[in-house]
Order: sequence, then structure tokens, then C-alpha cells
Amino acid sequence: MAELLKVSGVCSGYGDVRVLHDVDLAVNTGEIVCLIGSNGAGKTTLLRTLSGVVRQSAGSITFLDRDISGSAPQQIVKLGVVHVPEGRRLFAGMTVRENLLMGAYLRTDGRAIINRDLDFVLTIFPKLAERLNQDASTMSGGEQQMCAVGRGIMANPMLLMIDELSLGLSPKLVGELSKALVEINKSGLAILLVEQDVATALKLAHRGFVIDTGRMVLSGLTHELAKNGTVREAYLGAAAV
Repeated sequence: MAELLKVSGVCSGYGDVRVLHDVDLAVNTGEIVCLIGSNGAGKTTLLRTLSGVVRQSAGSITFLDRDISGSAPQQIVKLGVVHVPEGRRLFAGMTVRENLLMGAYLRTDGRAIINRDLDFVLTIFPKLAERLNQDASTMSGGEQQMCAVGRGIMANPMLLMIDELSLGLSPKLVGELSKALVEINKSGLAILLVEQDVATALKLAHRGFVIDTGRMVLSGLTHELAKNGTVREAYLGAAAV
């Protein structure tokens, strides 16, 4: 697999408060990579930095061998990196269809191809097909998360970054979304996943990175991380099987 995204020595934060310290990370084409860590470890800040919402103070970010350090968020989306933020952030007062099509607002490849991608989203998330004309903000939390991920897909990314896929959802809905993510990945889309449910993240992803207080402390294949004593004790419980 070819390298899609490479993060080298990145530092960033908010004002005078540095959150990330010399972070390295890589995502290859066609794979799912998970980022795990405790609350406040810097996971969301890293995604915001990669999407251009937070500016880095040091280091480099390359996507398809192109330096995107300091690029504006809309430029990063056009290049093929799309961020599904924590909390879904759907547009209230707009229908599910309108929310999904908002994901395609920067695209110039024609209505036919956009409609093809909309059909793909509705195939992956059939519940949305039943709610196309419903105000997106009135759906259940799980359906809103499906809509948020679908909106991200509608931007036609090569890398989809998802912050907290399962937050506040029932195990059944987490299972549905996990299966959908596998199908999305099979279509060729690489995924960088931040997930509070570490066991689910390690099952879904091919590789993983562990971040602690803004620094990468571990990385490797997920089946190896799942056996790592530090990971098991900190995130899976000492008695995890």
C-alpha cells in the first residue's frame, strides 16, 4: 500500500497552550487506522490540525506527497481529506438530503456523479433513504451519525477522518456503524478513526496509534496493540481477554 498521509514532528495547540508535541503518524491507501487515547490526550486536536482548523506551529503534513501544512480547510477538502467532527454537527432546519448534498458543495464533477455517490451513501445507510425529507436534527443519534458520515463521503474524499464514531450510541447502533465503515473502506476509502470504544477501534482498524498527553507513545498492527499490556491495562481493562 502506498503512503497517503504522513505527519512528521507536528506541534499545535490553542493560543499559548501547546497540545501536540512532535507527533508522527501515517495512513496508507485503503486502510483503516485508529487513534486511541484518554480524554484530553490530543486526539481531536490532531484531527483539527490535519483538517486545517487548527494551525500547526511546527512539523509537516503531507498528503499524496504534497505539503498541506498551513493550508485552508476548504483546500484540504478539495485535495481529498475530509473530517467528520465529534458531535455530528448537522445543519438543523435542513433535510437529510440537503445535509448530505452539503458535503458535495465544493465538487465540480457533475450532478450525475454526485447522484451516484448519494446512491452509494443510501445503500450503505438504508435508514437514511427512509428519512431523506426529514429534518436531520430530529433523527435519532445513530441516524444523525450515519448522516454525518454520509455527508463526509459526499465530499468524495480519499481519506475520511471520523472523530468519535460511537459517542452516545447503543451497542446495536455501534455494530451497524462498524459494519458500514468496513463496507466504506472496501470501496477504497482510507479511514482515520478516533474512537472512545477502544475494543471496537482495534477490531475495525488495521493499524493503530496511541497518544498520551499530546505525544505518540505506541503504534503498530491492531492485533498486536490489543495484546500489549499497557494498552490492555489503560484502555481495555486489566482483565480484558
